[in-house]
Amino acid sequence: METTVTIYHNPQCSKSREALEYLQANGIQPTVVEYLRTPLDIDELRRLVKLLGVAPSSMVRARDFQRLELDSPTDADGWLGLIALHPELLERPVVVVGDRARIGRPVERLADLVDAAKSAG
Repeated sequence: METTVTIYHNPQCSKSREALEYLQANGIQPTVVEYLRTPLDIDELRRLVKLLGVAPSSMVRARDFQRLELDSPTDADGWLGLIALHPELLERPVVVVGDRARIGRPVERLADLVDAAKSAG
């Protein structure tokens, strides 16, 4: 059974492009979700938070958050709502393989996911 690999991708971001190239160089053709064109809803973001095992606030790009001069939400759902409204805040790239996910900065953090995808596929 083949494992689905998904990358939440911003083609304007060099780190995101690097992660996509890394996956492809390892023989993986992931499903590419350009989240700026198709923003994620709160349920999708909640799923990513669970797979990543992080607090929603840690998925926010600090520099972009400061640039937008937004108020800090007081709870997890507030952070998810903020990312849903401002998808450029999402830390990138996020790669999902089965029931595991990583933020691919640096790209070497994806090695175990690539190994898992190769062994499952």
